[in-house]
Amino acid sequence: MIILRFAWRNLWRNKRRTAVTMAAVSLNVAILIASTGLMEGMMVNFLSNATNLIVGEGQIHVPKFLVDRSMYKSLIDPEEILDRLKREGIPASARSYGFGLVAHETKSAGALFWGIDPEVERNVFDLAKNVLHGEFISSRAEGGIVLGKKLARSLSVSVGDEIVVVVQAADGSLGNELYTVTGILKSAGDSIDRDTAILHRADFEALFVSGGRIHEIAINSRGAIPLETLNTIASRAAPEAEVKTWRQLMPSLSDMVNLFDVSMWFFWMIFFLAAAMGVMNTMLMATFERIKEFGVLKALGTTPWRIIGDVTAEAFVLAFVSTLTGILIGVPMAFYLQEVGLDLSVFASGDVTIAGVAFDPVWRAAVTPKSIYMPVVVMWLICLLASLYPAAIAARLDPVKAMVHV
Repeated sequence: MIILRFAWRNLWRNKRRTAVTMAAVSLNVAILIASTGLMEGMMVNFLSNATNLIVGEGQIHVPKFLVDRSMYKSLIDPEEILDRLKREGIPASARSYGFGLVAHETKSAGALFWGIDPEVERNVFDLAKNVLHGEFISSRAEGGIVLGKKLARSLSVSVGDEIVVVVQAADGSLGNELYTVTGILKSAGDSIDRDTAILHRADFEALFVSGGRIHEIAINSRGAIPLETLNTIASRAAPEAEVKTWRQLMPSLSDMVNLFDVSMWFFWMIFFLAAAMGVMNTMLMATFERIKEFGVLKALGTTPWRIIGDVTAEAFVLAFVSTLTGILIGVPMAFYLQEVGLDLSVFASGDVTIAGVAFDPVWRAAVTPKSIYMPVVVMWLICLLASLYPAAIAARLDPVKAMVHV
């Protein structure tokens, strides 16, 4: 404690220099805490929209189904697969797909039709909550349809309008029907917005004469089960099928997540380097101002290691006070950004998508223990390392030359 008390007194020999250095380090820590929370929030938002909304943490298909999404490439005994997943405690939703044409008045567009069980989708995914206008598909087959945002815009339809659907049924016949638009989805990604049309599974089977074909089983534990374990269990539940995780289904997003930590370290290093230069400058100036003092100490028998300890103790105290101040500023700032966020809608004329995944225009932080302690711990280490060079200079002084230094 005595060495820390002396370190505190020595720091304030030059009040202005120490205050400026502490302010700079504190500001760096505060900015790092807030910006790390924002980056964590971005990743949470991306992964939540990518997995919890539609894709899931993994999907099961017949091999090569994703190449052309053929109506005839359906899973064999999907109910047994679902039962096996249920026994393992893995939530899953079965889906059917088919291509067709939708039309309203003089406008028409191609669409990818989904046949789903609305109740299961509500339990496993958040798509039912992602409705911009109207409501999601009813639990009963009532001839309702939900459209992607861009598809609805291209058809100029709104909730309550009737649309004509024409498809090539599985038995080769021409299927056509009238459906009422019950809901329009919020932005959920480019492909979803542009061509998705969602039907109750019973309506889908009647339209496509699909005979109960299931083309996809999407699984989603919401992070409760590690991805590798989830993949192993799904592969065991469907040995004849193809199992892909979200990383394989969305490689661009996976690459972005992999680069996240690396990019954060590069971002941090800019601030750490600035803090290190400030601390080193302060300690160097303090060392050169006290050369005679260090010379006297060495002449009295003080060991080089003791001098190194004194100098690094000053850096430790400076880092401690600075990081504590940075925490007091940065943590409230991060929590504010978590609750209120940054509204980026003013910078984007339309929906914000990155790597094909919709991004909430209100960018919110995610405050985690890591986003707080990592900048603080690394800043401590940087400050201590920055003090080693001035400490080494003081420890290697020649007592005679130091005491006559001008």
